[in-house]
Amino acid sequence: MDEREPDAVDAITAQWQRERPDLDLEAMAVFGRLGRLMNLAMTQIESVFTARGLQRGEFDVLAALRRSGSPFELNPSVLADTLMLSRAGMTGRIDRLEAAGLVRRIADRADRRAVRVALTEEGRALIDELVVAHTENETAMLSALKPADRAALDRIARTLLDGWSH
Repeated sequence: MDEREPDAVDAITAQWQRERPDLDLEAMAVFGRLGRLMNLAMTQIESVFTARGLQRGEFDVLAALRRSGSPFELNPSVLADTLMLSRAGMTGRIDRLEAAGLVRRIADRADRRAVRVALTEEGRALIDELVVAHTENETAMLSALKPADRAALDRIARTLLDGWSH
């Protein structure tokens, strides 16, 4: 039996149990806690980016360019597809990053009518710094879990994702 103090999700499910004892509330409790975890996690994750003057979406663009490998450049539509973003949304992010000197638009070597987005040296230095801070932050956020529990959580999340995507 779990000896933890009741949390806000327990209070909500207890109210539902009182009002609707016919409902199975196990999934509601799980998703309630997952939702609360994601809200807290996103706030903490985004704090790493905002401390360095970036929004989450701008970090995502820089990260996609950096992990694409040398020469750290991509077609804007490939970037948009990678980040599951509209072309217009991608244009706005690129505009902000270009104004900050973190990316530049260059002519595509294969098709001079097309444009590619490339990391600048400043952009590469920033993303290299940020990805370290980001991974350290996420690792710290999971520090309450033992390694076996982190592995189990990853396995469970992967199983759920696999089940929902089919």
